[in-house]
Amino acid sequence: MKHFPIFIALEGRSVVLSGGGEAALAKLRLLLKTEAELHVFSPAPAAEIENWAHESRLILHRRALLTGDIQGAALFYAADEDAVEDARTAAIAESEGALVNIVDNLHDSQFITPAIVDRDPVTVAIGTEGAAPVLARAIKADLEERLPSSLGTLARIGKAFRKAVEVLPMGRKRRDFWADYYYSAGPRAMDQGGEVAVKDSLNTLLDKYQATAEREGHVAFVGAGPGDPELLTLKARKALDEADVVIHDRLVTPEILELARREAILINAGKEGFGPSMSQDDINALIIEHGLSGAQVVRLKGGDPTVFGRLDEEIDAVMASDLSWHVVPGITAASASVAAIGQSLTQRGRNSSVRFLTGHDMKGFADHDWKTLACTGEVAAIYMGKKSARFIQGRLIMHGADRATPVTVIENATRADQRILESTLETLANDLTAAGIVGPALTFYGLAPRAAQVALTNTQEQELA
Repeated sequence: MKHFPIFIALEGRSVVLSGGGEAALAKLRLLLKTEAELHVFSPAPAAEIENWAHESRLILHRRALLTGDIQGAALFYAADEDAVEDARTAAIAESEGALVNIVDNLHDSQFITPAIVDRDPVTVAIGTEGAAPVLARAIKADLEERLPSSLGTLARIGKAFRKAVEVLPMGRKRRDFWADYYYSAGPRAMDQGGEVAVKDSLNTLLDKYQATAEREGHVAFVGAGPGDPELLTLKARKALDEADVVIHDRLVTPEILELARREAILINAGKEGFGPSMSQDDINALIIEHGLSGAQVVRLKGGDPTVFGRLDEEIDAVMASDLSWHVVPGITAASASVAAIGQSLTQRGRNSSVRFLTGHDMKGFADHDWKTLACTGEVAAIYMGKKSARFIQGRLIMHGADRATPVTVIENATRADQRILESTLETLANDLTAAGIVGPALTFYGLAPRAAQVALTNTQEQELA
């Protein structure tokens, strides 16, 4: 992030602009929405600027900008649309202490003006650091359609009521009050009776929240999916929006953690096979401690919490403490990874079942029904199988599995750094070592990427011909 987004207080401060053409007009249409004192310097201003000066909306100086004209200004815009003149006025502004923006010159500007969605006092600023102005405009247009025009009125009325709401305790109860107002009671009152009804609804809502007890703690066991934040379910997003505490494992990506409320406490409770880990008892204690304090707790797990996620142990602990809970399933690694190789977990004529296996359990490498799995056409999705690859390879070969059986390993499924390793049962362990796979990975026994599968079929057809 090269430009840090902030909102500058301009009430009672001056903003200076040099220019009188189209570039100046574009900036002034935004600046006129602020409470700044606007000074425009131009020997030949556009008629619209003349009109704004006549209406006392800005102060027009019908001359070029000179040294001393920018003293005390907060911001300066160089908008003469002439590189030499813009450089001259920008140098004056910089020497006199104002932040400088040179229109259409990102490199030499000290700040940029974002695209703005105005629902005063609610303001949404959209910036692309100059990389894609067209994209910023598209996002602005989308938000303009989504945000009702009444939003500003609701925010203005709500702002005036904030002092009264201080009778509610800081934290969850107060946030619930405002959420109820902005998403339910306020819009409903606006539709039914306008501003008067909205003001009345605030008093009614405050009486309701004063009369209700504190919200009890609750635990949501949420699947974060394989890593791509766009694969989160709507219920998962809602849980993150409401969470006071997020206890997450090491597989949850930073992009997903960014979606939690900024005020939420984030706790890394990562568990790693054969590596440093927080004990399950400690994780259970954390969940219970925060839940009993009244917090809305999200236990956020990579993939789906119902698949090799120790969900039952955590639910048992929560139930023993009389806390309420619910489960939000996520997209499991098997579904995400098989999509990455263009395959299906089951296929008519090939396999009517699929096994979800773990490479190791609490006692070490996990044993399974190797004899059945070694049969032709069997498919298995093996979780936590990197370190146990040689063990799995040996067990299957020992029980008669074809050494040429395809095996595919998908690392960091759905993420930008996703990798796909094509292998066979015979070469699996050596291929894994050579590839240096270190990220979370899922192993498919009996499946090759679709392109490889097609190539294999074509080769077999040629041999038969």
